[in-house]
Amino acid sequence: MKASARNQLVGKVTDIRIGAVTVEVTVGLKGGGTIVSAITKESADALGVKKGDDVIALIKAPSITIVKDFGGYRLSARNQLKGTVKRIQTGAVNSEVIVELSGGDSVAAIITNESVESMGLCEGDTACAVVKAGSIILGVKA
Repeated sequence: MKASARNQLVGKVTDIRIGAVTVEVTVGLKGGGTIVSAITKESADALGVKKGDDVIALIKAPSITIVKDFGGYRLSARNQLKGTVKRIQTGAVNSEVIVELSGGDSVAAIITNESVESMGLCEGDTACAVVKAGSIILGVKA
């Protein structure tokens, strides 16, 4: 698949929770991690997604927040993918931060240079790539 979303994580549907308006789809990733996507019931029906299906999760890089230190706080965003900062590419205003996850997947985030500096973020640091469930688009093979 060719898509503008930098992050394309392949996995298998491990759970589906149907709500009044949305469906929460849990996807198992390589390395044992999971992510949850919240999609509309209409989208879930159109995709025909079911437990055991292979899916691809698409996440735009600007939708990912990088957290180096939670400072004792917990976040409402349930997708918190822990990994190692593999690369930081600094631009004029923003930086691309690549976080390598267990199992070999990696995610790219676009954050401000100011955020990189204020966190003291460096290659090799442990960090979490955080993304809200509603920012994850699912795809299935036709």
